[in-house]
Amino acid sequence: MPLLLLLGMTRWTADYDKVLIANVESDLRIAEQYLSRIMRTTGDELAGVADSVEFAAVLDAPPERQASFFAGKRQALGLDFLTFVPEGTEAHWPVIQSALNGQAATAIDLFGPEVLASFPGALEQQAKIDLIPTRAAVPTDRAAEDRGMVVHSAAPVRLNGKAGALVGGILLNRNLTFIDTINALVYLNAITGGDRQGTATLFLDDVRISTNVRLFEDVRALGTRVSAEVRHAVLEEGQTWLNRAFVVNEWYISGYLPLRDSFDRPVGMLYVGFLEAPFSAAKRKAYLTMLAAFAGVLLLSVPLFLWLAKGVFAPLEQMTQTMREVREGNLSARNGVRRSSDEIGQVAGHLDDLLDQVQDRDARLRAWTGELEQRVEDRTAELREANAKLEDTWRQLVMSEKLASIGEITAGVAHEINNPVAVIQGNIDVLRDTLGAGAAPVETEIALIDAQVGRINSIVGKLLQFARPDDYAGTEEAVALAPVVRDCLVLVDHVLSRADVRVQTDLAEETPPVRIGRGEIQQVVINLLVNAVHAMEVEGTIFLTLRPETRDRDGALLIVRDTGPGVPAALEDTVFAPFFTTKQAEGTGLGLSISQTLVQRAGGRITYRNPPEGGAEFSVWLPAA
Repeated sequence: MPLLLLLGMTRWTADYDKVLIANVESDLRIAEQYLSRIMRTTGDELAGVADSVEFAAVLDAPPERQASFFAGKRQALGLDFLTFVPEGTEAHWPVIQSALNGQAATAIDLFGPEVLASFPGALEQQAKIDLIPTRAAVPTDRAAEDRGMVVHSAAPVRLNGKAGALVGGILLNRNLTFIDTINALVYLNAITGGDRQGTATLFLDDVRISTNVRLFEDVRALGTRVSAEVRHAVLEEGQTWLNRAFVVNEWYISGYLPLRDSFDRPVGMLYVGFLEAPFSAAKRKAYLTMLAAFAGVLLLSVPLFLWLAKGVFAPLEQMTQTMREVREGNLSARNGVRRSSDEIGQVAGHLDDLLDQVQDRDARLRAWTGELEQRVEDRTAELREANAKLEDTWRQLVMSEKLASIGEITAGVAHEINNPVAVIQGNIDVLRDTLGAGAAPVETEIALIDAQVGRINSIVGKLLQFARPDDYAGTEEAVALAPVVRDCLVLVDHVLSRADVRVQTDLAEETPPVRIGRGEIQQVVINLLVNAVHAMEVEGTIFLTLRPETRDRDGALLIVRDTGPGVPAALEDTVFAPFFTTKQAEGTGLGLSISQTLVQRAGGRITYRNPPEGGAEFSVWLPAA
């Protein structure tokens, strides 16, 4: 129980600290969103002025009117400076260069004292902050921070034939309105009823340039610096700090967000945090409460547990001994504990009853053993018969799939083998006999017609060869794969033409012959070609590669790759499963399964992968004859 209490308190403390960190992270996001809104609003308002008719009129006005216009707009928009940069001016800041290129931009930038002095309003004096020695900060010999952190915005100007950029910004040094607004947004109506005393700070590098952290009651901690640990994590490593941190003179649950300028360099930090002390006090109070409750539970429970244990351990030890004897084979062992109304006595009695049942069932099981052995023998014979029937059914499925392939092919070439073939051939012979020598001017055309008729006869012959009923007889022969692949291309030529699919072949003639039935390898190749055409649906390319490849022995490798969508990664393991198909409205789903069986029966291997260049790729390797 003490260990469980310690574990619970540790876990509760960790969860409590996580809640505090999540709280300060949420506060930091609110502050970040407010800063982003200021930047976005400044950019939008500046873009509105740059596109206004009033500004277009001022561009052609005398300098004094322009100065009056800029002063009025600067005050109306709450800016610390506002100026116009003509096109062609060398722009040091990426924000201005972006606007000169026609793209509005807003960023946080650091201005040196000489740049700040060029603007009206003594901004260089507002920016200068004397440094105050701070415990745990990185040592420095600087006495003051004279750079200014500025929300810097520029909008492109294309008015009255004049081009340039309208540039404006807000100096954040000593900008207490900005930091107090963040503090009010983050910590207004705190859920802890006001105990969560929050602070917000804007850092230039590691120096507080705007903050509501107090050195004394009415003195803000401007010029103090962040600790070296936080500075290293946020400014040097670019991390967001979400942890406890020592702030000036108190520990705070703190969040520090790195700020980057238009050059993407870390230039400062945005901080929010709340006092840790109230929450530490709440945790201590909770610890004391849990310890007091635990002590009370112990005082009440220990005597009761000792009394209960006396009546529990002895019967349990007897039951343990009984189970040990049963495990060693003595099924007649019993507890012999006098039955009582308590739970332990009831369990002991039930255990004896169960042992009686076990002994009885053991005897009956031994009697049933002979009968079960006979039943198993009978079922084994039935399974052998069912297996033979399954083999016959498989052979029928193979032939069914092959007939389906033939149907796919013959559907496209039916028009080539009808009566018009004989009519065409007969009329050509009549023309040649009738014209005699007069047929010389069209002899090329007549020969072309003869060749096409011969091509039809070749297709029919190869189709009949593929459809021989004894192809799946299990016979094998030494087959050269290159001629077989070419014959298959002739058989599926109409399928390729109809889908506008191109075929690129690289068939190495030195590939060794393989030992497989010619009809079986034709069935595999045609199945892969037809599947590739269906996968691409409309125009595409099939790449056929044939080359020698030695694995555990010499052999030949045929690769069929298409430019279709491929098979989703989640379905790759089921490509060769029976009845797997992506053609929901057609196909049996047995083509690839049968092809795998035919290739494996010949001692080869068929595999699938999704190549990096896309599509699907099937590889068929067969051992040399």
